Amino acid sequence: MHPHVELKQQLAQKKEEENDKVDWFAELRGLALMLFAVLAFHSLVAKPFYIPSTSMMPSLHVGDRLVVSKYPYGWSWASASFHLLPRGDWRIFGSTPEYGDIVIPVHPTRDEDYIKRVIALPGDTIEVRDGRVILNGTPVKREVVPPVRIPFEPELMCENGPCLTAFENYRVRDESGAEYFEPPTYRETLPNGATYLIIDHVDQSRTRSGANDLDNFGPYTVPEGHVFVMGDNRDESADSRAPAQARGLGGGIPLENIGGRAEFITFSLDGSATWNPLTWFSAMRGDRAWTTLRPAIAESGERASETAE
Repeated sequence: MHPHVELKQQLAQKKEEENDKVDWFAELRGLALMLFAVLAFHSLVAKPFYIPSTSMMPSLHVGDRLVVSKYPYGWSWASASFHLLPRGDWRIFGSTPEYGDIVIPVHPTRDEDYIKRVIALPGDTIEVRDGRVILNGTPVKREVVPPVRIPFEPELMCENGPCLTAFENYRVRDESGAEYFEPPTYRETLPNGATYLIIDHVDQSRTRSGANDLDNFGPYTVPEGHVFVMGDNRDESADSRAPAQARGLGGGIPLENIGGRAEFITFSLDGSATWNPLTWFSAMRGDRAWTTLRPAIAESGERASETAE
């Protein structure tokens, strides 16, 4: 073989081998950029959220997956996913939630996200007496409505065991043999007309370790730059009524501690799903997908203060 031809073949082979080599730096840089983009989207625009407890029933069930938007109240340290930023009292383009918004407050001392409903705004005086919310001296409108029907899902597990044991006294069976819980249900309407369902099934809420009776609280004036939040399942929610050391939120929530607003449910699983992908479809609660979490607004004539029960 001619030496010139052989040299050309060797050079071509060497170039081909170089082209076959993986550029690990470029690969890692691409992966880092992708992760940064996902983190930025989660921190600045929206992120998924999972419901692990019954504190917001009937609006939210254990197993619901939802979307939380990050921008409605501006951005702060609480906006960053995984709480990567140090705590601080700063906000960018900050605004105040409205009555009835479902928000994501962070615990005052632990980096744990909660999900609760805004009941009182800065400067409001809130009181709870025998489970009734009194806002600025006026009882919030509360009406008795037909009980919500919550499916009996024995495989649904929470931190301390089966999720729905607190409703056991309200378990019923329909004509088809299906079992449900039907706890006492009320419709509450706030001053701006935001209206939603709550469950209040215990006359005198059981006392948690170090906690006050949740059915009786205040009066408490919400400081400026704070909001007061409560769970819709009033007897099963560690919220602004409960001290921080009792896993509650310890009063008003600083606005910079709110990481976003719940918008809608994407899908929901009933607890029966396993690692087998076939069970994922049977565990779907199809009727909950794409449910909005923004409260309905009552007509002005329906916003009267107190209603007899």
